Amino acid sequence: MSQWTARRRRGLAAAVASVVGGMLLATPATPAQAQTAEIDLTYRCRGGLVSSTPVQLKATLTVQTALTVGQPLDIRWDIKYADTSRFVSPDYFAAGGRLSATGAVKVTGQQWSGELHSSGAQEQEQLRKGDALTLPSLISGAVSTTQPGTFEIVPERLTLGFIPPASERIVNDDDPAVTYHGDHWRDDNDRPAHFNDIHNDVHATDKAWHRVEFKFTGTGVDFITEQDHRAGRLEFKIDGRPGVPQHADASKDENGNPVTVVNRGNHTLWSVRGLPYGEHTLEITNTEDKWAIVDGFRVVTEELLDPPSQFRVTCTAVNKPTAIRVVISEGGAGSPSNGPGNGGPSSTPSVSPSNGNGGNGDGGGNGNESPSPGPSDGGQSPSPGTSGSPTPSGSPRPTVTTTVTATATPTVAQVLVTPRGGVQTGEAPAGNAAGAAMLLGSGGLLLALAAGSGVALARRRAAHATGPAAGEGGDEHHTG
Repeated sequence: MSQWTARRRRGLAAAVASVVGGMLLATPATPAQAQTAEIDLTYRCRGGLVSSTPVQLKATLTVQTALTVGQPLDIRWDIKYADTSRFVSPDYFAAGGRLSATGAVKVTGQQWSGELHSSGAQEQEQLRKGDALTLPSLISGAVSTTQPGTFEIVPERLTLGFIPPASERIVNDDDPAVTYHGDHWRDDNDRPAHFNDIHNDVHATDKAWHRVEFKFTGTGVDFITEQDHRAGRLEFKIDGRPGVPQHADASKDENGNPVTVVNRGNHTLWSVRGLPYGEHTLEITNTEDKWAIVDGFRVVTEELLDPPSQFRVTCTAVNKPTAIRVVISEGGAGSPSNGPGNGGPSSTPSVSPSNGNGGNGDGGGNGNESPSPGPSDGGQSPSPGTSGSPTPSGSPRPTVTTTVTATATPTVAQVLVTPRGGVQTGEAPAGNAAGAAMLLGSGGLLLALAAGSGVALARRRAAHATGPAAGEGGDEHHTG
């Protein structure tokens, strides 16, 4: 087995799906050998992961240019930092965050018109605010046609985004993110350990209309208090709107029946999930002259499939890229491949410059083609994948196939707390989307969107300490 064949087998997924007339048929993938063109491009990036100066990337785009009918077309991106500029972490994150990237190429020809997307992601180690992010490598899947013809491929934009890891963390009642309003809040420390309070302390008031605000970043939050028969009704707002439910009472159980317990700390009274990832404010108001106790908060980030908008970056080519011409010649199942050294028909790759720039002046693979290399960054785990959404035109149309890869199925966090929090919007919560959409064209030309091959969407939950700190308290007492 040649080195080129070994690399191709590592770069292609284990299965190919043919989409014809709305039917999905799984067929074995066949490694292909073909002539290639390589273009080096410089991209300038701006967005949420960029500090004061733009980040510059070097992207090497490798495209197969001479194929026989039925051979897979392999479009491969490899990206690296071009200078000392780096994408940086926007905050502290536990290990498991991901930097995703998508490269788009424009496809034009008699049979095809649209875009092809190559996607991948790189898992990150534990991050502090300002730490440099590790780039992913992008490897496309296989796209095949059933008709001969020619078309041109032009590199377009690169988009990247940071996806925070799923996590939970406990915030104590005296954290700087917690603000108390009113003159009768007490900071009660060194409480008995068997009260089970977080860090053996609470803030408390028995005055109506005293309130507390908590600012957090995530997709959900729990309010933690003491369950006690002397507690009163609290009102909840999230980002200025009434919570769902709007009120909760620590003197009642989940069925609304009065309780007889005293000072039962670490009790989750109210929760909300499914918020857009970002900064939010929870406001809690005591509505009666009864005890309101703040033990702490649990901040939750649920599993995200896409980068939040504030963590997305758009990159554009510094110079206008060249157009690469791809030729698909006649051939059958028994025809030899066009690849070098196979004895098959020889076809010289053709690169059509879009303008005088020639794509950064590197010529875009004029006569210097070599077999498509594997990912050059050995320190990363490349995540192959391809997707596209062409607009079908002309007849007959080619059949398009694309690698099929496992896609993570989102799960909904189960919060065993009643009542469950939320926001009164008048709309039912949107469910997580499962699966990928396919665009159907007249005559059966389809291009399926596929996730990166081999990408494990690692789900990690940060461990959190919900128990009280060890220590001795004084005599049993209730605040006040």
